[in-house]
Amino acid sequence: MAEQVKKSRLYTGEVVSDKMDKTIVVNTKRTYMHPRFHKIMSINKKYKVHDEQETAKIGDVVEFHEGPKLSKSKYMRLARVVKSHS
Repeated sequence: MAEQVKKSRLYTGEVVSDKMDKTIVVNTKRTYMHPRFHKIMSINKKYKVHDEQETAKIGDVVEFHEGPKLSKSKYMRLARVVKSHS
């Protein structure tokens, strides 16, 4: 029987740090409607993303997804660089 591969959600965000070895920090922005007050709220969250070839730089827009845990705080992997800053 064929293995079922879980499709993980694809996240998009901007690189805010690339100082670590093979790791980038990506800031994502999510908006939603508050259920009670019907006001549009926004949440910023930072993820540590594994970048094997170290292709992403500060200011780039990247896509990344979940994967197996690599360290205490790193479980995301870089899918591609959408838009290069320079």
